[in-house]
Amino acid sequence: MSRRYDCADAGDRATGLREAASAIRRGELVVLPTDTLYGVGADAFSPEAVAELMAARGRGRNTPSPVLVGSPTTLHGLVTDFSEQAWELVDAFWPGGLTLVARHQPSLRWDLGDTRGTVAVRMPLHPVAIELLNATGPLAVSSANRIGGAAPLTCDEAQSQLGDAISVYLDGGAAEDCATSSIVDVTGKIPVLLRAGAISVEQLREVVPDLEAGS
Repeated sequence: MSRRYDCADAGDRATGLREAASAIRRGELVVLPTDTLYGVGADAFSPEAVAELMAARGRGRNTPSPVLVGSPTTLHGLVTDFSEQAWELVDAFWPGGLTLVARHQPSLRWDLGDTRGTVAVRMPLHPVAIELLNATGPLAVSSANRIGGAAPLTCDEAQSQLGDAISVYLDGGAAEDCATSSIVDVTGKIPVLLRAGAISVEQLREVVPDLEAGS
């Protein structure tokens, strides 16, 4: 049976965050608000939990799950060969609507899908998400909808699609920014924009002038 908590209420928020963190530690799934949309999260270091996340969404291994972090410093333990330009993008746009695709540390024991040695990582600009991430550590988080369904901007929309596959729903109100995150690949010498979104090409090029737009 799913539990849902209203994060606009201080008591409910504290209880919900505590229950959500406990659920993550048990390998269960949690729906959380972010600055762009609602996401379904699992312990990034539990292959079983990530597999449950993919099954709940109807998603295959060929579309690996991104990872959300609660602080830029978390990157030091997750990625390698992270360029100065990549750090400049982090400094300029985190927390916020920018996802970076980087090479992950080869020593990490995780299975996010067919990543080919990379990870898509982001720090969301949402207090509930950040508080949960700081309690749990990195989470594998994908849009809280079934494949083919609309990306959810409210907790109701997420719950209508995922139902009892989720242990805890954290209701943080309607998402303020309907745009998906922009995705930049920083695995090479020159950053490449893979998907335009919340951060425009012009904004990105103010920080990294030689940013390439992917085909």
